[in-house]
Amino acid sequence: MTTFQHATVRGLRIFYREAGSKASPTIVLLHGFPSSSHMFRDLIPQLADKFHVIAPDYVGFGYSDAPDAGKFDYTFDNLAAHIEELLFGVLGLKKFSIYVQDYGAPVGYRIASKHQDAIEGIMVQNGNAYAEGIGAAFDPMKPFWANRNSETEKPVRELLKKETTIFQYTHGVKDVSRISPDSYTLDQLFLDRPGNDAIQLNLLHNYQSNLALYDGWHEFFRKKQPKTLIVWGKNDPFFTVEGAQAYLRDIPKAELHLLETGHFALEDSCEFIAQQISRFFA
Repeated sequence: MTTFQHATVRGLRIFYREAGSKASPTIVLLHGFPSSSHMFRDLIPQLADKFHVIAPDYVGFGYSDAPDAGKFDYTFDNLAAHIEELLFGVLGLKKFSIYVQDYGAPVGYRIASKHQDAIEGIMVQNGNAYAEGIGAAFDPMKPFWANRNSETEKPVRELLKKETTIFQYTHGVKDVSRISPDSYTLDQLFLDRPGNDAIQLNLLHNYQSNLALYDGWHEFFRKKQPKTLIVWGKNDPFFTVEGAQAYLRDIPKAELHLLETGHFALEDSCEFIAQQISRFFA
């Protein structure tokens, strides 16, 4: 049974889903943009018989607090710091694996590289850590990264629109009828909250900070050789297949599965991914 809980971290309420026995190995599920822990709604029940599962919403996402962008520093450093405190300080976790997708990679790898001995394994699902993994869909963001102003911001705002959210869920999918409209409808509901555009634009601008940390993450991969399972929607316009294959340079024993789907592979490949996780980590 999944429970739905809040914890207070640095004065903010952080929402998280929890399932499974606390005596079982823990997996922390870290969501992407523009989603929330809701993206794991189908995966959690399929893991809970073998694992203790925690799936938080970052500050500014889902059911967690979303303070005004003028009152909270929306950076990946800060998102990771709040999740780090939730996991270690509030929940008292000592060891766990991480499942990272999209934004979950820069959040999760910040935590993992800082607490290397706590990480028992990594599940990567379209979560990038390599320069060659940055797809063409990032091109409109590069002028925005270089010089943020009202003009360079315009194409980036397209990422906040309903049409783009639907595109993220449906592009590259074999059978669109398998994609629940609940997914992109809920994401868009949160995106359209007053003031949320400023939150997301700050994070999209800060995304470039992740690239500067790649070398450090690679060093962590090489040094610790974490048990790593990669399941990757190969038709993702944001994160390329080359980015998935690049993990094998640093973690040669990682297992890679390229799936005939898109960015949110859990939407139509959840059963396969759950089976691979159970086989690989249980």
